[in-house]
Amino acid sequence: MNLAFFGTSTFACPALQSLDDAYGIQMVVTQPDRPSGRHAKPQPSAVKQIALERGLPLMQPTNINDPEPIETMQALSLDAIVVASYGQLLKPAVFNLPRLGTINIHASLLPAYRGAAPVQWAIIHGEKRTGVATFFIEKGLDTGDVLMMESLDVGVDETSIDLEARLAMLSADVIVRTLQGLERGTLRATPQPTQGVSLAPSLSREDGHINWHQSAERIHNLVRGTQPWPGAWTTIDQYRVKIQRTQVTNIASGALQPGEIGPPGTNRLLVATTDQLLEILQLQREGKTSVHGCDFLHSLHSPAFFI
Repeated sequence: MNLAFFGTSTFACPALQSLDDAYGIQMVVTQPDRPSGRHAKPQPSAVKQIALERGLPLMQPTNINDPEPIETMQALSLDAIVVASYGQLLKPAVFNLPRLGTINIHASLLPAYRGAAPVQWAIIHGEKRTGVATFFIEKGLDTGDVLMMESLDVGVDETSIDLEARLAMLSADVIVRTLQGLERGTLRATPQPTQGVSLAPSLSREDGHINWHQSAERIHNLVRGTQPWPGAWTTIDQYRVKIQRTQVTNIASGALQPGEIGPPGTNRLLVATTDQLLEILQLQREGKTSVHGCDFLHSLHSPAFFI
């Protein structure tokens, strides 16, 4: 089977490796190198690094829908294109190229969480299960007919970083089985249901702002789901603090107001929410290094509030 693989982030890497092992890849397409790090030097994508390690043909068009990359792919007589966390929208001139079609790997149980950040929003919304779907790309946003779906449980303290890594490994198995089913003619695509549709747009910095007038569980989910970007954050004494790791305590907030730190004498950084105290295990004041909650607590003047 002649395959092209479109991907950029680390999520796409297990699928690329799995497909190359099973079929070989005729062309890898990834985003151009982007400035990164302290000195803003152009850095290759995670997918590019895998392609170079494996000696795979590589293309990095600024716009995949331009005539030149399309002509290059036409010459490959592709059976299928597989897309995973690529970062550019494909037009019909691209996704209609292969004989079998263009298949996207999406990290949700469609039609839930269509969009760029399905893992993050699933955790933020407290989902107990999520998964991976493969589907045919069409003009709509993640609306194409589904080929396969596999689910897994979401851990109560699992971050989006950890969950995305597990979903990436699951996708590496699912995409190979998807192509095998198409190749043998044993797999049929089915339209997505019209019920249960939800969106998962890219996160903004403001999406990480903690509202302490919510439950401890909702805030805990926000902390888990906004890693690594944009990170959950709050303010104290007019400076910003990034909350990196939390734990629901099942201790009632009592008379404490939402955002109030206390009670004293516990040697734990406990913050009141609308129902329970939330323990902050790891946090980072703006411009400072990350510290444990108890160390941060010792630097505070009582009473103190996060807002």
